[in-house]
Amino acid sequence: MSLLIFILILTGLIVVHEFGHLFAAKLFGIKVEEFGIGFPPRLLSLQLGETRYSINLLFFGGFVRIFGERKDEAGSNPRAFASKSRPKQAAVIAAGIVMNILFAWLVLSAGYLAGLPTSAEHVGFGAVTDVRATVVGVFPDSPAARAGLLPGDVVENIDTGSAALHQGASSAEVQTFITEHQEESIVFTVLRDGAEEHFLAKAEAGLVPGRKAVGINLDDVGVLTLPPHLALLEGGILTYRMTLATAEGLAEFFSGLFIGAGNFADIAGPIGIAGIGSRAVASGFAAAVTLTALISINLALLNILPIPGLDGGRLFFIFIESVTRRPLPERLTLWFTVGGFALLIALMVLVSFHDITRLIS
Repeated sequence: MSLLIFILILTGLIVVHEFGHLFAAKLFGIKVEEFGIGFPPRLLSLQLGETRYSINLLFFGGFVRIFGERKDEAGSNPRAFASKSRPKQAAVIAAGIVMNILFAWLVLSAGYLAGLPTSAEHVGFGAVTDVRATVVGVFPDSPAARAGLLPGDVVENIDTGSAALHQGASSAEVQTFITEHQEESIVFTVLRDGAEEHFLAKAEAGLVPGRKAVGINLDDVGVLTLPPHLALLEGGILTYRMTLATAEGLAEFFSGLFIGAGNFADIAGPIGIAGIGSRAVASGFAAAVTLTALISINLALLNILPIPGLDGGRLFFIFIESVTRRPLPERLTLWFTVGGFALLIALMVLVSFHDITRLIS
């Protein structure tokens, strides 16, 4: 059920992106022939004015069919996409990207209205309440990872049998206790999805310099709940920070890929995203909200890439036409687009291979 809900969320994010194109096209007086949720064959459709709105059988993603995207199709029709000025064409293409960023802002703002997990060191609007020591990261192939501890686990108490640290301890106190008992096995009692769970781990050398560690990062995390006007402001700030961090991560990945040193450890393809997404939905509202916003931001930033077949590729073509002051040959743009799609498919296959490898291991 969680996987199905996540697929619906992902479909919704793609539809939001396509709605951006629809809105901008209509704003500039460009004829939109069809706006579809999913892909044909059609299940339901409704003609409103000149635009057909449809729900389709292949219920994943969506599309918008804009009239006259090719010059030979547009002719002299002033309402064709190709007949509009290049700034207006660029605005229609970029609108999907902008819509995904705006949607992430809206989702995070809604999250703050309901309450989002936030570090006790939060600097900004509102006050963080119900602060508790929380696992915010787990080292791969560490004792904690093998035991089953996960980010988001709230530490209730830890016990070695000879000593214990009970509920209410700060993240610093938990970390100190682990360091002081690094030669002993430790039972972690954590709160996960409202239920107590127990995990046994023993610190090992090699994870951090100078001492043994179980392989967890801890922080004091509570809940930040804000009124609507402050939720919008804080949601905007978090959207900016997440967008900047995601852009830096993507830039690092693609620059590494270009020199043959791409790190796939922190990259997930369709299989990995489905698994992460279903777990996030199962974990509750806050996790689902954060992941939805993050994927929306990722969709926006990936579409900025100047790869033919993506919005960024089309914006790049429009930029070239603005400089040369003449349209690119249709055959050239077709070949570049086909090549771009081939590159994207190859990258998707490669990332999916790493997803499957992680699942198997």
